[in-house]
Amino acid sequence: MKTIAIIPARGGSKRLPQKNIKVLGEYPLLVHSILYAQSNNKIIDKIYVTTDDEEVKKTALEFGAKVIDRPQLLSGDLEPTVSALKHVLQSIEGEVENVVLLQPTNPLRPQNLLDDAFEIYKKENCDSLFTVSRNHQKFGKIADKKFIPFNYTIGQRSQDLEPIFFENGLLYITRASLILNDIIISENAFPFEVNHIFASVDIDDQNDFEYAAYLLSKNK
Repeated sequence: MKTIAIIPARGGSKRLPQKNIKVLGEYPLLVHSILYAQSNNKIIDKIYVTTDDEEVKKTALEFGAKVIDRPQLLSGDLEPTVSALKHVLQSIEGEVENVVLLQPTNPLRPQNLLDDAFEIYKKENCDSLFTVSRNHQKFGKIADKKFIPFNYTIGQRSQDLEPIFFENGLLYITRASLILNDIIISENAFPFEVNHIFASVDIDDQNDFEYAAYLLSKNK
């Protein structure tokens, strides 16, 4: 069994320019995911960064990852992540069974997360697994200037809500054969629950970045 990690880190970011190499704590944002993969080398055989950016490439190589140059055709704002993952698989030699997707915008992960998730992935014979977290908020929509509750009734206590979950982006494990068919999360994907403060981090703008920096400083 060969398992690789892929970290997609293109250069274009409008809300937070060059965010993948912006320093978070001691390291560029991208590097946190590289180091996490390296710390799980009992599971991950090789680490690949796919990018269209020379500075990202330089940083990834400096910290020991292999780099796959991503074509501009696969680097647009609307291009799905699976295209970049598929391109990596088509660009490397040797058979790959599993892909661990680590998004650089989710740089903080519980250290034992991959160990625990991969054990379930194997035990359940999953074709894919992704991390989710429970949300305790009261959701609704606005229609005709009226608020319509979605997951509760007016007056219901928060602790009595029916559990509802969100995809937190911390970790994905998928069979390479699925990715080659343009799928990351299958219909039978295992939702691995992670209720940790790190699951609230997904860096898109400066406020997200500062929040991540705060959590990092508090959880060293």
